[in-house]
Amino acid sequence: MAHLISLAAADGGIGDTVHQIGEQFGFDAWLFFSQIISFCLVAFLLNKFAYKPILNVLEVRRKKIAEGLANAEKIKQQLAESEQRYQEILTKANGEAQKMIEEARASAAALKDKETQRAIGEAEQILVKAREAAALEHSRMLGELKREVGRLVVDTTSKVTGKVLNPEDQRRINEEAARQVAA
Repeated sequence: MAHLISLAAADGGIGDTVHQIGEQFGFDAWLFFSQIISFCLVAFLLNKFAYKPILNVLEVRRKKIAEGLANAEKIKQQLAESEQRYQEILTKANGEAQKMIEEARASAAALKDKETQRAIGEAEQILVKAREAAALEHSRMLGELKREVGRLVVDTTSKVTGKVLNPEDQRRINEEAARQVAA
């Protein structure tokens, strides 16, 4: 470095030395500046017409996926709520049936053996009917939920993929969603 500075001082200045070195390596300032302008122009055009539209498409897809995940979470929450309602109905029905059985047993102690058996039988039928009603309600709610999940999965899949699903695709997706909800 000291050698270059002493050469520059001897030749008349650093500017002349830089100019000589540039000429020695074939540096052309106009060509260099035209390449800088070309690069900036290409970078601007790529940013405006390629990079931003791709980012916009990716953002739209990210939002659709997030919406689909939110819908799935909502469905999962609804399923948990329906399961809780089913348990509450079953617990209430069991409590009422148990209470009826106990009342029937208490009153049957004073009655004949035949009356005791009849009262227990009625209470057990009420318990069976209550369980059947709770099971039917649970099945109905689960069926509605499966249909809704299937519809939401088909809608979300159509939106995310941007493809119109044929009836076979919709049936297959509905069955898969129903299996996952049942599990």
